Order: sequence, then structure tokens, then C-alpha cells
Amino acid sequence: MNNIKEVKNTIENGGFDSALVRVYGEKELDAQRQRYAELCSFYEDALGEGENIRFFSAPGRTEVCGNHTDHNHGQVLAAAINLDAVACASKNDSGIIRVFSKGYPGDTVDLNVLVPQENEKDKSVALVRGVAARFVQLGYKIGGFDAVTVNNVLKGSGMSSSASFEVLVGTILNYLYNDGKISPVEIAQIAQYAENVFFGKPCGLMDQMACSVGSFVEIDFADPEVPVITPVEFDFASCGHSLCIVDTRADHADLTDEYAAIRREMEAVAGFFGKKCLRDTPEEDVLANLGAIRDKLGERPLLRALHFYEDNRRVEKEAKALKDGDFESFKALVIDSGNSSYMYNQNVFSVSSPSQPVSLALAVSHRLLEGKGAWRVHGGGFAGTIQAFVPNAMLEKYKNTMEGIFGKGACYVLSIRPFGGTEVR
Repeated sequence: MNNIKEVKNTIENGGFDSALVRVYGEKELDAQRQRYAELCSFYEDALGEGENIRFFSAPGRTEVCGNHTDHNHGQVLAAAINLDAVACASKNDSGIIRVFSKGYPGDTVDLNVLVPQENEKDKSVALVRGVAARFVQLGYKIGGFDAVTVNNVLKGSGMSSSASFEVLVGTILNYLYNDGKISPVEIAQIAQYAENVFFGKPCGLMDQMACSVGSFVEIDFADPEVPVITPVEFDFASCGHSLCIVDTRADHADLTDEYAAIRREMEAVAGFFGKKCLRDTPEEDVLANLGAIRDKLGERPLLRALHFYEDNRRVEKEAKALKDGDFESFKALVIDSGNSSYMYNQNVFSVSSPSQPVSLALAVSHRLLEGKGAWRVHGGGFAGTIQAFVPNAMLEKYKNTMEGIFGKGACYVLSIRPFGGTEVR
């Protein structure tokens, strides 16, 4: 493929169908053909005709278990989903990365400047610069490129739109300049570095790992430098349920401190024993010193620590239930995980605001699905989304009820994507 006009013509005439089917499946072909053709038009409007055009994709993710456990070296169960960030990109020889994302101002990064910029904190340009910087630090090749991106992973949804974007940038550099040789695990670690050091958000590694690796994965972060990734073979479609994500359409803005407090308070409990994280702190030591820890740190850090230990164990139980085909036990564990997040981790709503949309979504799900399905807070919490496993016979009623509360299109019925960041070809 050469310039953008030729590429768009090829897509519209079915010449790119096999690549689209590989990533999205036959059912999504028409919609994705139109989406990629529109991406070409966006490229032409923003960057001109270009040469040697290539396409890249990185999925969003759903966290299935292990809510706020990864940043304390715990375990998570996660999966890539069929919503993704996609890019139309081509190399340039200017030493400049230019990225235009639909609905946002363009980002420009001079590759001669690969240190954090204070005025870029909390902005997407920091993620681009951070990914490029980490490539160089690790001895990989980088170079300029021009790209446009669109992302149907909801921002603030708990499906990790920022992680999918970071992984997308890493995937572009991987394939344009490193022949795709960098592993998905390392791309995830690079993406996390960009978010921690350049963007300024102290996130764990789960979001990036699920987006980069794909499918269902059990991830053990006991050693974050060498996470243990175990695929979990299970087909949700076979058990008569659908995976739903309900977007309460609440804004995640100004919640960075709320998220950071969870990690900080868990680590404070570990620090009481001279440890850096809860995974390295025996639970029995915490239980034997509840009074002393409470006197020094207060109650909430203790409650969050108890959540960590319980949800960390629950990951293994949920993964085993799926492997054993025991979906009823799996659903019970999902509900237990959600209750722990609500009561102990306390990330269902912000104490600084009277708004509680996630709480309402959980309450209504409880009434609709009790004894039939499962429900829990999804992602970082405080605002955003919940996750529900809904019997197919109840799907229409559940979807209509949730969209009656939160608006049309608020309930997403998802599928699981079998791979992570990739070149679409």
C-alpha cells in the first residue's frame, strides 16, 4: 500500500478485508471497513497523502478480578475486549512524532527531547514522549512517524482508554522501527513507565498488560519486572451469559488523588513492617497488629489492606472456577470481589462528592440479577463503570433498564479479543 488515497480505495473495495476479519471477525467487517476508511480520510485531512501507510490496533481491557491489587504486586484476572484504539501511520525522517487523535488537539514530540516536561503532565503528549524515551533507555530503535488515531474505548470507562493508547504508540514504534520483535509484556512495561514517569499517574501494570497481551490472562505481579502470565481458557458464550459494561457517564476528572491514595495507603501498611508492598507483607503480621497499625495510620489503610489480601486470593479461585467450567462458583466470587471493593477498598464513590452513579448501578444490578448473574465495580472506581455477567435470557431487560437510567448506549455487550497490540495487515 502506498499513499492514503490508494489505501482508502483498497479498503472500500474489500482489498483489506482479510486483515480486518483477522482482528475483528466476520460480524464486524462492514463496520470496521467503514471505520478504517474514515480513518484514512482523517489522515488525509490532518497530514496529507503520506506514503507507505500502515495500520495498528490496541484493545481496551476488562478487569475480571483483582481490583487495585496489581500496584502492590498482587494478582489479577483480566481480558482484552473488542473495543480498541486504532492508528493509521507512516514513517517520517524528521525526528518528530506527530499524533492527531479524533476530537483532540494534535501532539508533537521532538525525539531530541526525551525527558519529562512539567507542562505535559496529565496530557496525551506525555504518554507519547514517555513511550519513546523508554524505548531509547532499553536500547530499542525509534524514529519519527505521522499518525492519526481513533479510540472507541470509552474514556473514564474502566476499559483503559489511556492504556490502549500507550500500547498503541508502543506497538507503532515496535513495528515501524523494531520489526515487531519487542514482546507484548515489555510493551506493557514501557507503557506503564510512560504513565508513571511522564504522565504523572502512579498506576499499576494490569491495564497495560491486558491491553498488550490479549485474551483472558491471569497475571501475577510478585516480580513486576518479570510478571507471570497464565492464559485462562474459557469461552463466556458457552455458559449462557453475556459480559456487560455499564457506563454511568460520570467524569473521572480530578480523581487522580483518589486513585493514588489507594496505593499510598496500602503501601503505608506494608511500610509499618518495613516492606514496600503488601505482597511482601505476611497477612498474619497485619492481623496480629491491627491495633498498632490503626493507631498510626487510621482505619481506611487497614481496610484497604484487608481487601488486597482477600481479592488477591480470589483471583486464583476465579481462574480455577473458569478452568473447571464452574460458572456458578465464578459468579459468586465476582459478587464477593465487588462487595470487598465497596466495603473495604472503598472505591465505589468519592467521599468528596454527593454523586453516586456507580452505587446506583450496582444497587439496580443487585435487584435484577440476584440469584441469576453477577455484578461488581469495574476498573479504578469512584466514577465510570460497573461490570455484570447477565444471563442471555435477561440481557434485553438488563440493557433496557440500565439505559433507561444512564442513557441510550450506556450498556455495552462485549466480546473477548484473542490478542493484544498488533499491526493490522
